[in-house]
Amino acid sequence: MHLSELVDRLDEELRTDEYADLDASANGLQVGPPETEVSHVAFAVDGVRETIDAAAEAGADLLVTHHGLSWGGIERVTGRQYERIAPLIERDLALYVSHLPLDGHQELGNAAGVADVLELSEREPFGELGPLHIGQRGRVSEPCGAVELRDRLATELDTGPGDVRLLEFGPDRIEDVAIVTGSGTDWLDEAVATGVDALVTGEGKGKVYHEAQEAGVHVVLAGHYATETFGVRSLQPLVEEWGLETTYMDVPTGL
Repeated sequence: MHLSELVDRLDEELRTDEYADLDASANGLQVGPPETEVSHVAFAVDGVRETIDAAAEAGADLLVTHHGLSWGGIERVTGRQYERIAPLIERDLALYVSHLPLDGHQELGNAAGVADVLELSEREPFGELGPLHIGQRGRVSEPCGAVELRDRLATELDTGPGDVRLLEFGPDRIEDVAIVTGSGTDWLDEAVATGVDALVTGEGKGKVYHEAQEAGVHVVLAGHYATETFGVRSLQPLVEEWGLETTYMDVPTGL
């Protein structure tokens, strides 16, 4: 398959263009000639030297990641940027990136994957960002305590050496949960406004402790990496359906 055709299919599925004015990430094809042939696609959360080298060693023609190389443009290809871009070019490995589009996708996205782990029902988009959403909310099948919710995530998520942390400030029984993966504590106010009992995200900012305490909402910090493996993993079987070989590289950071 031509790389340009694969990029078009991914862009259409992920509605990449709709996030163009909202996302600092340059989503879509970041490195590579569009007319090259692709038969093997590698997937990883982060576009870094470790995953780039692993994808090349696996014989991939394209690496698809959630976090890429260009955040608001590249002014100079030196230092870390050079060390990451050079092996892509030297080894004929293209790079496709989907940041917020892969957070916000209500079936294939990161928040949707966490919602699957928690078996949430009555799901709705959550995490407003302009006219779009980057998260999801829903109801647990049976009310549970905050520690039980945390432990379920700790068991199911790929936390590596990290821990799932709990700010236990909400009600005794959790029924409604909101999810924004990665760094999502800026959506605490929306969680409060929508009446959920807990906000699940990856990592927090210092102010969230007191804000959650004052609002009476649980916050679960399950790890940036751990909450953002679902999107690229969900793209893997889709690309296989299109007739391409795939590889997934798991590099948990514990953060």
